[in-house]
Amino acid sequence: MTTVVKAPGEAAAEKKRASATGHPGGKRKSGSDGMVLNVFSHGFLAVWGILIILPLIWLVLGSFKTDVQIGESALSWPANWHFDAFPRAWNKGIGSYFANTLIVMVFSVPLTMLLGSMAAYVLARYPFRGNRPIYYFFVSGAMFPVFLALVPLFFMVKRLDMLNTFQGLILVYVAYSMPFTVFFMHSFFRTLPTAVHEAAVIDGASHTRIFFQVMMPMAKPGLISVGIFNVLGQWNQYILPSVLMQPQTGSDPERYMLTQGLIQLQYQMGYETDLPVLFAGVTIAMIPMLVVYLSFQRQIQAGLTSATLK
Repeated sequence: MTTVVKAPGEAAAEKKRASATGHPGGKRKSGSDGMVLNVFSHGFLAVWGILIILPLIWLVLGSFKTDVQIGESALSWPANWHFDAFPRAWNKGIGSYFANTLIVMVFSVPLTMLLGSMAAYVLARYPFRGNRPIYYFFVSGAMFPVFLALVPLFFMVKRLDMLNTFQGLILVYVAYSMPFTVFFMHSFFRTLPTAVHEAAVIDGASHTRIFFQVMMPMAKPGLISVGIFNVLGQWNQYILPSVLMQPQTGSDPERYMLTQGLIQLQYQMGYETDLPVLFAGVTIAMIPMLVVYLSFQRQIQAGLTSATLK
């Protein structure tokens, strides 16, 4: 029998590996555990994807059916493709609600990105007294339920005489989206290299020029990511427009947002069922967000991962 004599250092290293893994020789039984984890994670994602995709298919297919076909089978293909539901939904108010939502978001999203990134940049790159309390004040806004602020928010906007106005809803949207924007961009600005900032300071660049010409281009992935989240959040917002965008007098025009318009479209039907029109309205409201997300999904993933990898 041949006896293998190991050096003291080699024997100690093998003993250490065995104690760390719990198996002789330092081999860890991770193959089966990893396979179980992969099966569980992929199965969960598959179930989640089915729960998301099936309602979308049901809505889109229902837009091209009749009421009778929708009642007979939910997920079947239309026997005859009917496209008249979309112009009917558009003429019943979806077009004006769509335009109102675009008007608000054309101003609210850029203002949110500008003010939020400026505040996050200052809090991330310039230490001063009160820096952390101000940052935590912004972050606490993301944890504050909007339901608790509806009543004081309503009276505040009413005192400013901005109920049922685009500018009032724009300001509320900006304030509503600021906490998450500051939180996200603060962590992103902290990961940017300080050497570039110091080089710009040595060259004599002002703080404004450093922010807009140096730091903002470097933070482009983060800006795109948080911008998409703000677009999705403000586009799908229902509670704030329902409280703030209601006609105050008989002569006050209706300036409903798209989410409100879908509810109004359902109310207009009354006892007459016209589900294809309702499904077409939901599809019209859903298509822009799908296009935006699918167009920028790589930028969103890059922005979410770069802040954690740098």
